[in-house]
Amino acid sequence: MPDEPDATAGSQERDDPPRRVRIPVASIRTDAPQFQIAARNPRRAEILAGSGFLLAAAGFAGFGAAYWQNYSNFWLGLTFSVGFGGLGYGMVVWGKYLMPRGPFSESRHDLAPTSVQREEFVQDFASRGKVAVERRGFLVKTLGLASGILGVVLAMPFIRSLDVGGFTTVFPETDIGGAYSQTMLIRVDPPPASGYLKPPPQFAKQRATWAPQGYIAFSKVCTHAGCPVGLYQELTKKMLCPCHQSLFDVTDAATPIFGPAPRPLPQLPLYIDDEGYFRAQDGYDEPVGPGYWERGND
Repeated sequence: MPDEPDATAGSQERDDPPRRVRIPVASIRTDAPQFQIAARNPRRAEILAGSGFLLAAAGFAGFGAAYWQNYSNFWLGLTFSVGFGGLGYGMVVWGKYLMPRGPFSESRHDLAPTSVQREEFVQDFASRGKVAVERRGFLVKTLGLASGILGVVLAMPFIRSLDVGGFTTVFPETDIGGAYSQTMLIRVDPPPASGYLKPPPQFAKQRATWAPQGYIAFSKVCTHAGCPVGLYQELTKKMLCPCHQSLFDVTDAATPIFGPAPRPLPQLPLYIDDEGYFRAQDGYDEPVGPGYWERGND
């Protein structure tokens, strides 16, 4: 009769706690079928994938530069497309040609493996995740470069709160949403050397420090009929009232140059506090809105 297996020994073997096994790169069994990649020329596939990641890095860097310099939407769209196109191309080449092929199956007769079988399984499973990464550090570095630049680019809107040519509607803390107090804050130019936008000659002394760091603010209430002057033309630096097409020149104290508006938009004097917030030096020095709003009030 054959000897009966030692039940106690088998129980102890199955109850062994799992051990952490450090897999050296040299121990990866590249001759196993589950590690065979699809590419006939792996080096060529690596170069193609890496080239895609480098192209993505260049595209994202170009987008960042175009965004920072306030280039047109054409260049923003082109560089962003190149960045994501290169990133997608590199990922597809990597996944299709440089990853192990499958699916794979192994025969398992005993669901309670021995410690030796468990260790072999851990080595085999851990090695699969390393075959396409540790042997191709160039791809990891180029992918990391593209991803890092993309992360910086995505953070730019938080770094630069209001781009050159951008505008937003602001209100005083005591009248948020008020129709009469609505003000257009515009970033006309990058920060000038003097720290302030140069006012037109007739206001050289009075408004010398009203527009700090390239920012300027005017009442949004049109002086014709009280409509909101809600449009800003970046290239010409003009504010437009869409109701009756009054056009105001921002670089000339918001003087009307077209349409029925009879007088300029009042300017709000600004300063930037120690915490970087915009504050008003004072209120408007002239009434906002149409002149007939003030008739009969004397």
